Amino acid sequence: MVAVAGCSAGNDGAASGGSSRPRPRTSVAMPPPSSDAARPAADGHDVSACADADCEVAVSQPLTVRFKGPGGPTTLSVTEVGPDKAEFTVKGGNGRSRAGANGEGSGCVIVLSSNGSSTSCGGAPGARPTAEPGTVVIQIATGQDGTAILQIASR
Repeated sequence: MVAVAGCSAGNDGAASGGSSRPRPRTSVAMPPPSSDAARPAADGHDVSACADADCEVAVSQPLTVRFKGPGGPTTLSVTEVGPDKAEFTVKGGNGRSRAGANGEGSGCVIVLSSNGSSTSCGGAPGARPTAEPGTVVIQIATGQDGTAILQIASR
Protein backbone atom coordinates (compact mmCIF):
# COMPACT_ATOMS: atom_id res chain seq x y z
CA MET A 1 0.00 0.00 0.00
CA VAL A 2 1.26 3.48 -0.86
CA ALA A 3 0.39 6.53 1.23
CA VAL A 4 0.34 9.88 -0.53
CA ALA A 5 -0.87 13.26 0.73
CA GLY A 6 -3.56 11.94 3.02
CA CYS A 7 -4.72 9.13 0.78
CA SER A 8 -3.75 5.62 -0.08
CA ALA A 9 -4.12 3.52 -3.17
CA GLY A 10 -3.28 -0.05 -3.99
CA ASN A 11 -3.85 -2.46 -6.83
CA ASP A 12 -4.05 -6.22 -6.80
CA GLY A 13 -4.16 -8.56 -9.77
CA ALA A 14 -3.79 -7.84 -13.47
CA ALA A 15 -4.32 -4.10 -13.20
CA SER A 16 -1.29 -3.67 -10.93
CA GLY A 17 1.31 -4.69 -13.44
CA GLY A 18 1.17 -8.27 -12.19
CA SER A 19 0.85 -9.34 -15.82
CA SER A 20 2.33 -8.23 -19.11
CA ARG A 21 -0.70 -6.07 -19.91
CA PRO A 22 0.10 -2.41 -20.51
CA ARG A 23 -1.28 0.03 -17.96
CA PRO A 24 -3.75 2.63 -19.22
CA ARG A 25 -2.20 5.88 -20.40
CA THR A 26 -4.91 8.08 -18.98
CA SER A 27 -3.69 10.85 -16.73
CA VAL A 28 -5.91 12.63 -14.30
CA ALA A 29 -5.08 16.02 -12.86
CA MET A 30 -6.41 16.60 -9.37
CA PRO A 31 -7.52 20.23 -9.09
CA PRO A 32 -7.29 22.04 -5.77
CA PRO A 33 -10.10 21.39 -3.28
CA SER A 34 -13.36 22.99 -4.26
CA SER A 35 -16.61 23.81 -2.52
CA ASP A 36 -18.38 21.63 -5.13
CA ALA A 37 -18.02 18.60 -2.81
CA ALA A 38 -20.57 20.20 -0.46
CA ARG A 39 -23.29 20.62 -3.11
CA PRO A 40 -26.19 18.15 -3.35
CA ALA A 41 -25.61 15.13 -5.59
CA ALA A 42 -27.52 15.07 -8.90
CA ASP A 43 -29.01 11.61 -8.20
CA GLY A 44 -29.38 12.15 -4.45
CA HIS A 45 -28.83 8.88 -2.58
CA ASP A 46 -30.29 6.67 -5.37
CA VAL A 47 -27.46 4.17 -5.90
CA SER A 48 -29.53 2.35 -8.54
CA ALA A 49 -28.80 5.35 -10.81
CA CYS A 50 -25.22 4.03 -11.04
CA ALA A 51 -26.17 0.73 -12.74
CA ASP A 52 -25.51 2.32 -16.14
CA ALA A 53 -22.08 3.67 -15.02
CA ASP A 54 -23.31 7.27 -15.16
CA CYS A 55 -24.35 8.83 -11.85
CA GLU A 56 -23.65 11.23 -9.01
CA VAL A 57 -24.75 10.11 -5.55
CA ALA A 58 -24.19 11.14 -1.95
CA VAL A 59 -22.76 8.26 0.10
CA SER A 60 -22.97 8.19 3.89
CA GLN A 61 -22.57 4.45 4.53
CA PRO A 62 -20.91 1.45 2.88
CA LEU A 63 -22.55 0.34 -0.37
CA THR A 64 -21.98 -1.75 -3.47
CA VAL A 65 -22.61 -0.73 -7.09
CA ARG A 66 -22.48 -3.10 -10.06
CA PHE A 67 -22.11 -1.91 -13.66
CA LYS A 68 -20.59 -2.93 -16.99
CA GLY A 69 -17.00 -1.74 -17.16
CA PRO A 70 -14.55 -1.86 -20.08
CA GLY A 71 -13.28 -5.30 -18.95
CA GLY A 72 -16.75 -6.73 -18.24
CA PRO A 73 -18.89 -6.81 -15.09
CA THR A 74 -17.49 -4.42 -12.47
CA THR A 75 -18.22 -4.02 -8.76
CA LEU A 76 -17.49 -0.84 -6.83
CA SER A 77 -17.70 -1.23 -3.05
CA VAL A 78 -17.50 1.84 -0.86
CA THR A 79 -16.17 0.17 2.27
CA GLU A 80 -15.90 3.10 4.68
CA VAL A 81 -17.28 6.63 4.80
CA GLY A 82 -16.81 9.14 7.59
CA PRO A 83 -15.93 12.77 8.22
CA ASP A 84 -13.27 13.63 5.61
CA LYS A 85 -12.78 9.92 4.81
CA ALA A 86 -13.81 7.51 2.05
CA GLU A 87 -12.39 4.11 1.09
CA PHE A 88 -13.41 1.89 -1.80
CA THR A 89 -12.54 -1.21 -3.81
CA VAL A 90 -13.16 -1.79 -7.52
CA LYS A 91 -13.21 -5.33 -8.92
CA GLY A 92 -13.57 -6.04 -12.62
CA GLY A 93 -12.38 -8.16 -15.48
CA ASN A 94 -8.97 -6.48 -15.31
CA GLY A 95 -8.22 -7.04 -11.64
CA ARG A 96 -8.85 -5.27 -8.39
CA SER A 97 -7.97 -1.79 -7.14
CA ARG A 98 -8.50 -0.23 -3.77
CA ALA A 99 -8.06 3.37 -2.74
CA GLY A 100 -8.91 5.75 0.03
CA ALA A 101 -8.97 9.44 0.72
CA ASN A 102 -8.46 10.77 4.22
CA GLY A 103 -8.39 14.43 5.12
CA GLU A 104 -10.32 17.61 4.57
CA GLY A 105 -10.87 18.37 0.89
CA SER A 106 -9.48 15.05 -0.35
CA GLY A 107 -10.65 12.61 -3.00
CA CYS A 108 -9.68 9.91 -5.47
CA VAL A 109 -10.14 9.26 -9.18
CA ILE A 110 -9.88 5.80 -10.72
CA VAL A 111 -9.90 5.29 -14.48
CA LEU A 112 -10.89 1.88 -15.84
CA SER A 113 -10.01 0.84 -19.38
CA SER A 114 -9.72 -2.45 -21.25
CA ASN A 115 -5.98 -2.37 -20.41
CA GLY A 116 -6.39 -2.05 -16.63
CA SER A 117 -6.82 0.82 -14.22
CA SER A 118 -5.07 3.86 -12.81
CA THR A 119 -5.71 5.59 -9.50
CA SER A 120 -4.93 9.10 -8.32
CA CYS A 121 -5.68 10.52 -4.87
CA GLY A 122 -5.14 13.98 -3.46
CA GLY A 123 -7.20 17.16 -3.45
CA ALA A 124 -10.90 16.58 -4.03
CA PRO A 125 -11.88 16.63 -7.70
CA GLY A 126 -13.80 19.80 -8.51
CA ALA A 127 -15.51 19.00 -11.81
CA ARG A 128 -17.73 16.13 -12.91
CA PRO A 129 -15.52 13.44 -14.50
CA THR A 130 -15.40 13.00 -18.27
CA ALA A 131 -14.65 9.58 -19.69
CA GLU A 132 -12.78 8.91 -22.92
CA PRO A 133 -14.30 6.35 -25.31
CA GLY A 134 -13.98 2.84 -23.85
CA THR A 135 -13.32 4.02 -20.28
CA VAL A 136 -15.15 4.47 -16.99
CA VAL A 137 -14.06 7.19 -14.55
CA ILE A 138 -14.95 6.89 -10.86
CA GLN A 139 -14.48 9.91 -8.63
CA ILE A 140 -15.10 10.19 -4.89
CA ALA A 141 -14.73 13.34 -2.79
CA THR A 142 -14.83 13.34 1.02
CA GLY A 143 -17.11 15.61 3.04
CA GLN A 144 -16.72 17.06 6.51
CA ASP A 145 -20.19 15.84 7.48
CA GLY A 146 -19.34 12.19 6.74
CA THR A 147 -21.06 12.17 3.35
CA ALA A 148 -18.90 11.60 0.28
CA ILE A 149 -19.90 12.46 -3.29
CA LEU A 150 -19.47 9.52 -5.69
CA GLN A 151 -19.49 10.20 -9.43
CA ILE A 152 -19.23 7.64 -12.21
CA ALA A 153 -18.95 8.53 -15.89
CA SER A 154 -18.60 6.19 -18.89
CA ARG A 155 -18.43 6.38 -22.64
